[in-house]
Amino acid sequence: MKKLTIIIALFIVSISCKGNDTKSTDKLSINTNQQDPILKRYNVKSGIIKYKLTVSGGTMGSVVVGDGTENVYFKDWGKLEFMEEKSTTTTTINIFGQKKVEKANVHKISKLDNGEVYNVDFDKKQILLRRDMGMEVTKAFASGDANKTGMEMLESMGGKKIGNENFLGYNCEVWSILGGKQWMYKGAVLKLEINVMGILTVKEATSAKFDVNVPDSSFNLPDFPIVKEEGFLDNEEYKDEMENMDDKMDMLSKMSYEDWKKMATKNDPEMKEMSDEELYETYNMIQKMIKMKQGN
Repeated sequence: MKKLTIIIALFIVSISCKGNDTKSTDKLSINTNQQDPILKRYNVKSGIIKYKLTVSGGTMGSVVVGDGTENVYFKDWGKLEFMEEKSTTTTTINIFGQKKVEKANVHKISKLDNGEVYNVDFDKKQILLRRDMGMEVTKAFASGDANKTGMEMLESMGGKKIGNENFLGYNCEVWSILGGKQWMYKGAVLKLEINVMGILTVKEATSAKFDVNVPDSSFNLPDFPIVKEEGFLDNEEYKDEMENMDDKMDMLSKMSYEDWKKMATKNDPEMKEMSDEELYETYNMIQKMIKMKQGN
């Protein structure tokens, strides 16, 4: 979805620069030293959440089962967060009477530190560092309130609050989302159910503690070298697309869904594989972002 990613990212940069126009288009800056608010990703100061993960179901002659665990530690309202997942998935494929079994083991560690994301690559024994564009945008035009921004985007993509339920002793908001439901407590997801093409994925907290002391050692990464990934503003394709951005957004704002769909799927194999529902939600999200940029 390369082209779509470029378009959305450009909107994000344009929106984040709104109100700071210095009549110069050759300088693009998501952050400045003068405006770098602290991220607030949750409405609770700190937390330790432990999840169990399960996958089950079948599609097109395949049967998938899997399980695992995920541990999340955060403090400073989620500005600093550490996540570690360990899971195993087994896929059994039956084709013309022939059985094939594939097993995939996953070990992932990631750390978010006020917009900087560290992803551990255990195969290469290195840590990849990048800036998270979504977090940068939140700091730029939502005063760092990622929880509020996330709720707005969830609603714009068809998410809907359908009630409240008690889970692990916490009064959670229950949201209907594309393909499933999620239970949230003050911005923290305590349960998530997603069913895609007959495969049910469940992420369910087995314990959750909030407003507790989280030791600094909980955020330690493996002793691997850190490699900085190419940033958004260093990508030449993004820079090329920035030219005449206002004209491009004006054109898109006047396009019907059908016209946009033809353009978006013309040369993008990944978008061609998206369902009409997913495409329509993407179209609506882009239209909303254009209106935000234009101040409507």
